[in-house]
Amino acid sequence: MILDKVDDEAAFRGALREWLAEIMQADEARLPPKNAKQFNTNQLWWMAERNKVGLGTPHWPKEYGGSDLSLRGQVIIAEEVTRARAPSLGQFTISLNHIPATLMKWGTEEQKKKYLPPVSQGTIWCQGFSEPNAGSDLASVRTRAVRDGDHYVVNGQKIWSSYSMYAKHCILLTRTDPDAPKHKGISFFLMDMDTPGVEVRPLRQANGLDKFGEIFLTDVRIPVENMVGPENEGWAVAQTTLSSERGINSFERHERVRYLMEDFYAASLQSDAAWLKDTAMQREFMQLFAEVQGCRRLMRKLLRATIEKSPIAAQVTPHVKMINTDLRAQVGDFLTRASGPEAQGIVAGFDELSTDPMFTYLTALGGRIAGGSNEIMRNIIAERILQMPKG
Repeated sequence: MILDKVDDEAAFRGALREWLAEIMQADEARLPPKNAKQFNTNQLWWMAERNKVGLGTPHWPKEYGGSDLSLRGQVIIAEEVTRARAPSLGQFTISLNHIPATLMKWGTEEQKKKYLPPVSQGTIWCQGFSEPNAGSDLASVRTRAVRDGDHYVVNGQKIWSSYSMYAKHCILLTRTDPDAPKHKGISFFLMDMDTPGVEVRPLRQANGLDKFGEIFLTDVRIPVENMVGPENEGWAVAQTTLSSERGINSFERHERVRYLMEDFYAASLQSDAAWLKDTAMQREFMQLFAEVQGCRRLMRKLLRATIEKSPIAAQVTPHVKMINTDLRAQVGDFLTRASGPEAQGIVAGFDELSTDPMFTYLTALGGRIAGGSNEIMRNIIAERILQMPKG
């Protein structure tokens, strides 16, 4: 097993590279998916292959199917996976990060035993937080849950729920006390997606993907035992969930930006691309690449602070999110301009790791909104870190 070598960093990296070199010969790893169904199939294959060698949920506690892998070990895996240009596990983002972070702190033992182990076997979760009128202002959720005996009856609508059309379960924020203050009266539930009254409608994005879905809830009955945390205290539970969106997840995504730029430069050299003869564009590329490298160092600082439980982690996090997402959009913009007229269309099909310039650019724009918009991040920096007055 690869994880048997985790105490020897060089041996651990060597074992990872050897396994990745072998697995990347498979068609599922090399050939980009052409549609949503194929992408889903590839993601299930990738999770199954990782699980065979203990890399499905290595960072989880052993009693729930993990290996108690340290954050340092997780960083090494992310570094080697991205170095090999291996697939991401984007469809399992909620399953691998949000679910364990939430249930480890707030879940009952019954909830942990029921919902955690199946993830490594391919169970996909989605997140039912945002609503048409409650995005960045998440505390404005209106989806209503009313107690009826041993169930809650839920009515409302959720939006921007990634991969909800493939999910078996959903983490759901609802309002259980409409008269409570804004951040009170909210409760957190685990919902089975095959429950009667749940309808998912895919949303097609400008980049051609339909990874997002709208979830419509009509008289959906959720058992009382599926509530996570106390009734009306779901906002505190949700903060635990949202805190898991960054860290290793963001680190791996940004590592891919580094290799995207390196691969683009190598391809440009091979084709003798026109932009290489433009001094201003050469300078712009190197400036962007330097900033990407600087952001990589900042992300490592955040991870070290997390390992050391330093209070600086909370201060660095919003900066990292804002800088990271802005840089990805700038990189996509440069690649599109440098590629010329032939880059003005999307040819990638359904592949969230595509290197197609226009796809990269359009996809990166959403990063400034997802996970808390950059405007919200600036407010957090001003109010909570710099202690500036509201107004």
